[in-house]
Amino acid sequence: MNNSIREHLIKLQDRKHADFCSKLMPTVNPDSILGIKTPVLRKLATEISGTHEADKFLSDLPHKYFEENNLHAFLIEKIKDPIDCIKAIEAFLPYIDNWATCDSLRPKALKKDLNLLKIKAIEFIHSRETYTVRFGIEMFMVNFLDKEFKIEYNELVSQVKSNDYYVKMMMAWYFTTALTKQYESTLPFIENNALDKWTHNKTIQKAVESYRITKEQKEYLRTLKRKEDIA
Repeated sequence: MNNSIREHLIKLQDRKHADFCSKLMPTVNPDSILGIKTPVLRKLATEISGTHEADKFLSDLPHKYFEENNLHAFLIEKIKDPIDCIKAIEAFLPYIDNWATCDSLRPKALKKDLNLLKIKAIEFIHSRETYTVRFGIEMFMVNFLDKEFKIEYNELVSQVKSNDYYVKMMMAWYFTTALTKQYESTLPFIENNALDKWTHNKTIQKAVESYRITKEQKEYLRTLKRKEDIA
């Protein structure tokens, strides 16, 4: 435990904001939320990145507070070498217990070695841990839906089987984003019911709400909404 960093964070706590955050993260113990806003944590990560104190903090797992986990994620984002970054991610993923921390972790260093990232993201997707799977899907959504896109990535994500809300929501987010960027390649996954009903319908809902989907596309997607499960 890195007492100096923890003590600093405790001094920054905001109970009103903590109460607000706890309502958004039902999987997190409210007592572990200090209520420190993200810009403050990112600023701290920038200030201490690369220091002995930060290195010690990264090795002190598990953390006690939600904000310690977010600070940990932001420090990982400061790692410039993709291999070192992946090692830090693999050490941290088992301790992520909420969607906010998971979704905050988007290291730019991984873009330097997309082949390594793809291999690891596939491993993460096949994990049994909710937020490891969610992170793997997120990595495909963030890094592989533009010029690096391949239809096999849609196939890979569509094959994830989970009843967990936070995994299914990320799948819906992935396919919504895929529809905005790779509409023609992604539409068949909706037309052919490649997803479970909940994720299928959530994808359509989110796509219809997106300003990046055309009016004509939205009208067609609405006709694909499912009322019954596919046998």
